[in-house]
Amino acid sequence: MIGLTLHPMKEIKIVVQGEHLKFVTDLLDRVGATGYTIINNVSGKGHHGFHEGHLLFNDTSSQVIVFTVVPEEKVEPILAGLGPLFNKHSGAMFVSDVAVSRREHFVAK
Repeated sequence: MIGLTLHPMKEIKIVVQGEHLKFVTDLLDRVGATGYTIINNVSGKGHHGFHEGHLLFNDTSSQVIVFTVVPEEKVEPILAGLGPLFNKHSGAMFVSDVAVSRREHFVAK
């Protein structure tokens, strides 16, 4: 059996109100992230208190998590793009070191 080679990358998790989802996904597309995963209706407690995950009125009133895996050079442009959003609205972003076996799936062609 042939072993797998791991390649270092960065995982970015972004937590925002659903009304800002399009802003986040448009930013990731512009920066060249090759994909992302969206988790809707997130519950949790943070700086602004407890947030319910269920829909109150529509899908823009609940929180979402968007996560993506990108090469390190894409982290700074994503940070810069999210700055104006986080200056005006609640949200959080987490960046972690990860390793992937299929590097070509995470690098734009």
